[in-house]
Amino acid sequence: MIKRLVVLLSFSILWFLPFSPNFAIAQGEATEVLLLTAEGPITPSMLGYLERGLTTAERQESEALIFMLDTPGGSVDLMNEFVQVIRNSSTPVIVYVAPQGAIAGSAGTVITLAGHASAMAPETAIGAASPVSAEGQDLGETIEAKEKNILKALVRTLAEGRGLEAILLAEDTIESAEAATASEALQIGLIDFIADNVAHLLDQLDGFTVTTVDGEVNLDTANALVIPFDQSFIEALLGVLTNPNIVFLLLTVGVQAILIELSSPGGWIAGFIGAVCLALAAYGLGVLPVNWFGLIFLAIAFVLFVLDIKAPTHGALTAAGVASLIVGSLVLFNSPGTPSFLRVSVPLVIGVSLATAGVFFAILTIALRAQRAPVSMGRESLLGRTGSARSSISPVGTVQLGGELWTSELAEGEEPIQEGSQVEVIEVKGVRIVVRQVQQLEQSKT
Repeated sequence: MIKRLVVLLSFSILWFLPFSPNFAIAQGEATEVLLLTAEGPITPSMLGYLERGLTTAERQESEALIFMLDTPGGSVDLMNEFVQVIRNSSTPVIVYVAPQGAIAGSAGTVITLAGHASAMAPETAIGAASPVSAEGQDLGETIEAKEKNILKALVRTLAEGRGLEAILLAEDTIESAEAATASEALQIGLIDFIADNVAHLLDQLDGFTVTTVDGEVNLDTANALVIPFDQSFIEALLGVLTNPNIVFLLLTVGVQAILIELSSPGGWIAGFIGAVCLALAAYGLGVLPVNWFGLIFLAIAFVLFVLDIKAPTHGALTAAGVASLIVGSLVLFNSPGTPSFLRVSVPLVIGVSLATAGVFFAILTIALRAQRAPVSMGRESLLGRTGSARSSISPVGTVQLGGELWTSELAEGEEPIQEGSQVEVIEVKGVRIVVRQVQQLEQSKT
């Protein structure tokens, strides 16, 4: 039996040996293509993601890097950094506007042109790259002319090998916010390919020549192995923090948590949550095109909320605070000219503002009840209470108040009190109480 197993194993090894070297060669000859996916407005975290991908691609000697893009745009300064990173890469970067329905709007148009090769999926669009100010507003006439001319010079440089029609369309996307479909962009040479998916794109890229900082590269992507390269947790988190709705929520929660911590110091949970939320909101505010004037209204709103707790005005200041919070939020995020994808949701602002007002109104109600409630602890809580004399009081005796036994003395001018009589506390002297008889008190009232 053992001999048969040895013979069988030997034949198996001899059978596979001729194929093993060929298999190893085939694996070694397979090229790798790194696939990055970027969706949403361009942000510093997205730029870091691309830089990390290029570093990995160069270290692994990847054949190319595909940057799958779907963006409505972003700031001009950040766009320029994308262009510099791509154009200075020794690894070919293919910008692929996908999936179907995706857009390369505004700054995304220039980033697409910056790719060593560019492609679009069917039913996608590119263009509308007219610049606006950092606050999302229209530029002044002189500044607008300067910004447009420098951007047109940039796209002319990026599209100079694509023909006159492509250059003119690239300029029109900046001058008059023109846009084009994938088929229109391909027809005039603004892009290189239309690809249904990544596999289709790789088939078209095979044998295509691109020019990087190291010179011309003839791409070999026929049997390329596509390796997805995902965003890190930090990159994904920072990307979320550029959502104006998330930033607004962090800002309101952070301020409320800080106010709770200040109103009841000694704990740390509310203060910690508030500090973290405000720090994350500050990052988002630093990236988004916001109108900082709105912060004044937000500060006024929370001051009014606090004042309504400290000096109750039956909700009048809370109502004013709600109005200020709504106005401040809309001024901060939704100034005229701000792109729609960078605006905060109006229903969200109204809902959160009313919820915030509800929280402060609840605190106000509790505070008013606490002020009106009778004192239940300390010396003041004993005044006016009635008890039973456990011994005669003449002038000193004992009185039972609830479950406690107190040493008592007669009030000035009072007659001795018999055991079992009902008495009322009129004064507290140290550890003694001063009492008078309830029946006598009632007679005097009569």
